[in-house]
Amino acid sequence: MFSNYLIGLREGLEASLVVCILIAYLVKTDRRDALKPIWTGIGVAVALALGFGSALEFGSQELTFQAQEALGGSLSILAVALVTWMVFWMRRTARHLKSELHGRLDAALAMGTGALVATAFLAVGREGLETALFVWASVHAASDGTPRPLLGVGLGLLTAILLGWLFYRGALRIDLARFFTWTGGMLVVVAAGVLAYGFHDLQEADFLPGLNDKAFDISGTIPPDSWYGTLLKGVFNFQPDPTVLQVVVWLLYLIPTLALFLSPAGFGQRRTATTPAGDS
Repeated sequence: MFSNYLIGLREGLEASLVVCILIAYLVKTDRRDALKPIWTGIGVAVALALGFGSALEFGSQELTFQAQEALGGSLSILAVALVTWMVFWMRRTARHLKSELHGRLDAALAMGTGALVATAFLAVGREGLETALFVWASVHAASDGTPRPLLGVGLGLLTAILLGWLFYRGALRIDLARFFTWTGGMLVVVAAGVLAYGFHDLQEADFLPGLNDKAFDISGTIPPDSWYGTLLKGVFNFQPDPTVLQVVVWLLYLIPTLALFLSPAGFGQRRTATTPAGDS
C-alpha cells in the first residue's frame, strides 16, 4: 500500500504544482478571464487520464489469461520506462519548472482561448497519462485481492491535492529539488519491482523462457500471505520465489539507475528551491 501511496503522492504532486503555477500566474497578472479555459483544459486532461485507466482495467478483463499476462508485462515495462524518464526529467527541471510554464502561458495568452486550453491540457495530460499507466501497472503487480493498492493511490492523490492547495495559499514551503530527489529515488525502487513483475508476466504468457527456473524460494520463511510478506510485497513488490530472470532484471535496472539518479554529476549545483507556488 505504501508504494502505491508514494506513486499517487509523487505523480499527483507534479500535476498539482503545474496547476498551481498556471493559476497563480494568471491571478497575479490580473488575467482571471483566462482561468476558465485553463480549468477546461485541466478537466479534459483529468477525464482522459481516468478514461485511459478505465480502458486498461476493464479492457484487459476481456482477454485470455496469456493475453492478459502479455499485456500486463508489456505495459509494466513501458510504465517503468516512462516513469524513469519522468523522475530524471523532474530532477533536472524542478528548479526552473515555474519559468518554463510561465513562458508557455505567455505565448498561449497571446494566441487566444484555444491555445490556453491546449496549454493546460498538455501540461496536465502528460502527467495524468503517465500516472494512470504506472498506477495500473503497480496495482496489477501488487494486487493481493484487496482494495488496499487502490486505496493507497487514492490517499496519495488526495495528499498531493492538499499539498498543492497549501503551496498555492503560500502556507507551505518545501525544498522541491530535495523532495523530488528523495521521492524519485524511492520511486526507482518501486519501479524495479514493477519491472521484475512485468518480466514474470511475460514468462507466464510464454513470451520469455525460464518460468520454472527459480533464483531462490523462501516462501517457508516469508509466507506471501503473512502480514510481513504482504507488507514486503506492498512496499517493494517482493516475491519470495522469483525466477532467475526477475532477479537479474531487478539488479540490472535498480543498481545503475539509482546510482545515476542519486549522483550529483550532470545535474548541476544543488540549490534550495523553497518558493511557495502562491508566490509565483
